[in-house]
Amino acid sequence: MPNFSTIMRWSGVLVAIFLLTGCPDDTPWVEVKGQRFNVEIAADDQSRARGLMFVDDLPEDEGMLFIFRRMQPRAFWMKNTRIPLDIIYLDQNLKVVSIIKNAKPCKTPRCPSYPSGQPAQYVLELNGGMSDQLGLVEGDSIVVGNLALSQ
Repeated sequence: MPNFSTIMRWSGVLVAIFLLTGCPDDTPWVEVKGQRFNVEIAADDQSRARGLMFVDDLPEDEGMLFIFRRMQPRAFWMKNTRIPLDIIYLDQNLKVVSIIKNAKPCKTPRCPSYPSGQPAQYVLELNGGMSDQLGLVEGDSIVVGNLALSQ
């Protein structure tokens, strides 16, 4: 039979393990077709205007979620964006209303605009080609976590 000090030492180790693994990660995320992506949030004019400009590398499991107050037609562009992106327009229920696939970086003063085609309240940007890789199509929904959206 183990002695009291051995039990206490192992209890301390187990408590430490529980605390370390039980700590919630408060990083916002989205789940798309069963795959989770940590997302940076762009919820004000300044962060939405900056977006993913000047980003040289976006890890495969990361993206950016743009949050707007209302549903309305949206249009994004790729000025000063250095990597191709999929621009995924979402309605107020987080349902995909349109997808711009593999939008190319733009380094010229005049860059094309990529309109949503339908009103959108949220926009998700992922690495170019990711929507095809996941099989994402219009009408699919995404799930968000660690983020309260006012809808």
